[in-house]
Amino acid sequence: MGDTRYDTDLIITGGGPAGCAAARMAASVGMRSILVEPDRLCRNLYRIPALNNVLGGYTGGPELADAIVAELKSTELCRLELGRYVTELRADDDQVTVTLDTGVSLTAPYAVVATGVGPLQPGDATWITAPAGLTLSALWQADTDDARGRTLLVLGGDRPIGTFLRAHPTTDTRLLVAYPATDEYKTDEIRDDPRVTLLPVDHLTLRGGEGSQLSAEAVGQDGTHRTITADAAFLSLGNAPAAPPGDLTRGPDGYCPPTGQHPRVIVAGDLRSARFQRIMTALGSGSEAALHAYYAARDLPIKG
Repeated sequence: MGDTRYDTDLIITGGGPAGCAAARMAASVGMRSILVEPDRLCRNLYRIPALNNVLGGYTGGPELADAIVAELKSTELCRLELGRYVTELRADDDQVTVTLDTGVSLTAPYAVVATGVGPLQPGDATWITAPAGLTLSALWQADTDDARGRTLLVLGGDRPIGTFLRAHPTTDTRLLVAYPATDEYKTDEIRDDPRVTLLPVDHLTLRGGEGSQLSAEAVGQDGTHRTITADAAFLSLGNAPAAPPGDLTRGPDGYCPPTGQHPRVIVAGDLRSARFQRIMTALGSGSEAALHAYYAARDLPIKG
């Protein structure tokens, strides 16, 4: 393609599976792209030790991430801006302008926004009382030393707990999973694992402890009170959308649904909704977003 009025044909914000898929698909139809990512490509995918929902025979996140990164780095029509983040995204009738933290502005006819999500912290959950400013790591980030022979308190019943258990099939770790009523349906896949103790709670107050131990006071959904002790605490609360500032339409939950966005801004991957946060859906939506821009640039119908 190539239009000297613009810096590129497509600006992609976010270098996870969705953003990488968008860049690869764009190149396959002859579109130049600039992909902006503040960290490394597929950063979170490298932290997922076990996969069970992708094609191609990949059983671990690092293996799949290596394949995606290698393919993207060999894609000549994609220019990578790693270690940079977007401070503002603006869309008007003629173009999208993306400003980087360096102050440089990039222009293109269309932009794909695939910045994904970040983990919720205890302070974000109304059912948890925790010391001010407390931050914890997500459970799937726990390494073997964090897990072996220890009792871990897991805050929330989100599905990465199953990923952790599959990644450590023989570990003697004990997981105490405290979760609110809204997470009940998410615990189905771990309910029968003997390493898991489910703790449905109405409220949890997290405290410090003696030495390496911590404690929490739990009010059960049946009104009973109990003290919980563990060696460490990790998160499985879900995620919060990480959209860049600027011309994006956000829903009440902070996510950016594809419908209702400026015609030149296409949202892909986990940023779209909390309901479809899977690697396969991210790859597919990223590819579809690039094709959307390709057809729109030629005034071809998107549907039909």
